[in-house]
Amino acid sequence: MTAPVVIGVDSSTQSTKTVVIDAGSGGILGVGRAPHTVTGESGARETDPEIWWAALRSSLAAALDTSGVSPAAVAGLAVAGQQHGLVVLDAAGRPLRPALLWNDTRSAPQAAALTRALGGPDAWLDRTGSVPVASMTATTWQWLREHEPAVAEKTAGVRLPHDFLTERLCGVAVTDPGDASGTCWYDTRTNSYDPALMELVGLDPALLPVVATGGGERAGSLTKAAAAFLGLRPGIPVAAGTGDNMAAAVGLGLGGAGLLDHPVVSLGTSGTVFTATRTRPTAAGLAGFASTDGVYLPLGCTLNCTQAIDKIANLLGLGREDAEPGGDVVVLPYLDGERSPDLPHASGLLTGLRHATGSRQILGAAYEGAVFTLLRVLDDLFAATGHDPESSDVRERPLRLIGGGAKGTAWIETVRRLSGRPVVIPVGEELVAVGAAALAAGAAWGDDPVAVANRWGAGRGRELPAVRRDVTAWRRIEAAFGEVSGLLTAGRG
Repeated sequence: MTAPVVIGVDSSTQSTKTVVIDAGSGGILGVGRAPHTVTGESGARETDPEIWWAALRSSLAAALDTSGVSPAAVAGLAVAGQQHGLVVLDAAGRPLRPALLWNDTRSAPQAAALTRALGGPDAWLDRTGSVPVASMTATTWQWLREHEPAVAEKTAGVRLPHDFLTERLCGVAVTDPGDASGTCWYDTRTNSYDPALMELVGLDPALLPVVATGGGERAGSLTKAAAAFLGLRPGIPVAAGTGDNMAAAVGLGLGGAGLLDHPVVSLGTSGTVFTATRTRPTAAGLAGFASTDGVYLPLGCTLNCTQAIDKIANLLGLGREDAEPGGDVVVLPYLDGERSPDLPHASGLLTGLRHATGSRQILGAAYEGAVFTLLRVLDDLFAATGHDPESSDVRERPLRLIGGGAKGTAWIETVRRLSGRPVVIPVGEELVAVGAAALAAGAAWGDDPVAVANRWGAGRGRELPAVRRDVTAWRRIEAAFGEVSGLLTAGRG
């Protein structure tokens, strides 16, 4: 008899990754990938949600094919998706327009206006744990109401990306506390939608999915139509799923049944820092998310990470690993504006250039600028959860590096050099999809997904000791950041 397997789906900005996992051992039996198309310029970033649905089928077929597993062995599946994206549906569940993505910065004016309308940042922090910034779902919904009122008027359903796919799978409009907490209309104190905030943005609660108690809760069963589309058997348990960062935390074994207050640095298209904690954070500059399993997942996000550095490498005619320490050069690679700090209209900046400067130093300085920006947010995260960032206890906690950048030597060594902290590179691949698979196991058998992931051991990894912190480089970047911050702020518009 074939051992049962579970399927985890990571529907990210650029692609869908699907994994087939042995439900007993956690071993990855097959992986499939399918690309997405992202369009837009001048701050716009959009994708047709139907692309995600087609990519799910393609990546699932590839994962099953490489695994050699029969579809009959699949015992459950779950989707983790990019956060914040706004999907608006008609009465038949079809998208009315392309989804506005998490890195679409056109709603910066709406974010500022909403912040004022509620009484300032503290009022938002008290209710949602987060202050609206460009691209959070409430701000993009407000942008849609102002710029495309006819579309807003026709909207019969509002979904996050993972909600859209989950509903396609099981026919039930459901989300989870983790992804819902990134909308800025969900109250993390009461674990429910906030009627006053929905009234503020003119949103009918009936348009929203119900909120499950957790991402591993069974949302429903795979419908006959979805089963036929995907080549699976109908009736398979479908979990409520969650956002990509929450799923990564599950895959790492972070949460109520696992590690708490251990920092993670994710190096992807965006850069994120987060930790699972029992402390409800309320700090400007951080997103006070809920986790998917009942604790909190405070998170800081930068818009410019691996994609920005790859762009600079391409402009210089260099490979990703052709970097040297920046020397006198400072690069702040804010090519898409920036979210942390909140500078949606900023652009990339280069300072300290001299005749002796080489292209490899410029690339190295770009790495340093991206890592510096992330580590500043990490210090804010520690402080918001009641920890002194410079205490010996905190500095001895290793940073868990995940995401595509964690496979690159230049990224790893820049993080080590600027942080002066020990680093763990988890052995597990595709941690977001693995976390989603653990949620699928929860839906199939009622297990705690974090405990499942810990049993699988995906969060264990290669440990690298701390190196002497490059304080000189840190202070150089910090000084340059201070000098140009006025110019950056002037670009808010």
